[in-house]
Amino acid sequence: MYLLIPGRHHLLTDFQFKYLNRLIKCSLEGEKDVYGQPLDASPVEGVIFAVTSANHLGTKRNPVPFYLRAMVIQEFSNSLDVPAYVYGIDDVGVIHDFAEYTIKTIRHSSEGAHSLTPQNTVVICSTSVREMYLKQGFRVLTAEWDPAANRFTQPMPWDLVNLIAQTGDWRKHPTVLEQVHPAAFKIWSLYGVGEKVQQILKDPIIGADGDLTATRDYNVYVKQMDDIAALKYRETAPYIQPGNIGDIGCAAGSWIKIACEDDRLHECDFYGIEVSRHLYDICLQRKHNGEFANPSVFFAQKNAVTSLVFEPGSMNTIHTSSLTHEIASYGSRQDLLAFIQNRYQELVPGGVWINRDVVGPENRTETVLLWLNETDGANDLPMPENPTTQTLAAWLGKLSTKALFQRFAQDFRHEEGYQLPHQWVTIGDTTYCQLSMQDACEFLFKKDYHDNWLSEMHETFCFWNYDDWKQALEAAGLRPDNLSHTYRNEWIVQNRLEGKTQLFRLNETGQPEAIPFPVSHMLLMARK
Repeated sequence: MYLLIPGRHHLLTDFQFKYLNRLIKCSLEGEKDVYGQPLDASPVEGVIFAVTSANHLGTKRNPVPFYLRAMVIQEFSNSLDVPAYVYGIDDVGVIHDFAEYTIKTIRHSSEGAHSLTPQNTVVICSTSVREMYLKQGFRVLTAEWDPAANRFTQPMPWDLVNLIAQTGDWRKHPTVLEQVHPAAFKIWSLYGVGEKVQQILKDPIIGADGDLTATRDYNVYVKQMDDIAALKYRETAPYIQPGNIGDIGCAAGSWIKIACEDDRLHECDFYGIEVSRHLYDICLQRKHNGEFANPSVFFAQKNAVTSLVFEPGSMNTIHTSSLTHEIASYGSRQDLLAFIQNRYQELVPGGVWINRDVVGPENRTETVLLWLNETDGANDLPMPENPTTQTLAAWLGKLSTKALFQRFAQDFRHEEGYQLPHQWVTIGDTTYCQLSMQDACEFLFKKDYHDNWLSEMHETFCFWNYDDWKQALEAAGLRPDNLSHTYRNEWIVQNRLEGKTQLFRLNETGQPEAIPFPVSHMLLMARK
């Protein structure tokens, strides 16, 4: 008889070892299943650990990589009298037959050696996942869970993970020492897993599955990143200093891919840092596909806000693009200041941080008038019920510019508690929206991102102007290069703004006077 233990298995407990050891030594004799029915005595041939979410790492739900979980299991199993087998089960989203998927994966991974059935396997599961195995006909032992009392009688492994995450010197905590199995304690100590878990679980920015936002369409997003990669590289290439080159927020690795083809950087080492699990996986796949001309390309899934991602004083060039506004959007001002300070620490003396991103207008607090075209689309088109990303994008694309603004005013940072201050005023025969220049620019330079609307509505573009950036850099010890500059994206002006909207301010006579669209982007070179 096999014992199957499905779970994420970030660590293993002393209780789990004693429980398994008893089952093996006694050949299941006297054990009762979840229904209180005794099991027939049967020798245990082996213990099979199904490590779920094996393809996830560095996330709040799955902070420990599969290889370390497997090492803990093998170390843990050395003292058992039967073999232990470890099989990784990838996360495939929410499916109703996950137990069946797990059994099939084990059979496939073992090349048929472990074809588990209710006749040759008993499942050990203390969570509600057991219901899936019961439907498959398996007998289930509940370990930490007492069905009669309807409660846990022992701490769950994840309880101890959370305890370690909240404990400074976790290696000396009495509960950790008493309840974590020595094998898990050894591997966690040897590889600094506890410290990594503390960093990940305390992270204020990343979600449970390692993403800034749960509403991003990554197929669309990656295509957009690839399409604009050449432009980004041409704009930043003249300022790259050869040596160790890091790209933080590297997305799908597109900028690094182009940099690897630059003869000037042939002998450089490239380091891509990406916090999103989805994008990190794409980077690894591209590397496996041989898409990078330079073999010295390394990727890591890390958060550059909460800690250094490169060794102190090691980087000649750090590149970021369209990243700092996400830190300000999903984190806070303090998070952005911490990010800047971390980059200072990582640069060599004379090293450069190249930051390409959106920027706020100089006069962002000024009250302005915004004319919005109401004849270039629908004004009373009802929003579809329970729209998908695609149907929402299609609906937004049919709206007039004025109706689109009205939708924007409702959605922009609504979940963050922001209510966009604005009012409608009529001067002569024309109606304008009166609002701050900052909020006007948030709309102007974001209004056409229909494909990822819900995600974009979390993000602020105009939180700092160039002077704000300069002050923050200098406070961190960085010197803005004289070649740094702001600019206006003329393609956006010509293709998305002209004829659809216009900015005005009142002149001395109280009449609206058209003013140019302000800057939208910056290229910032900060030197140590």
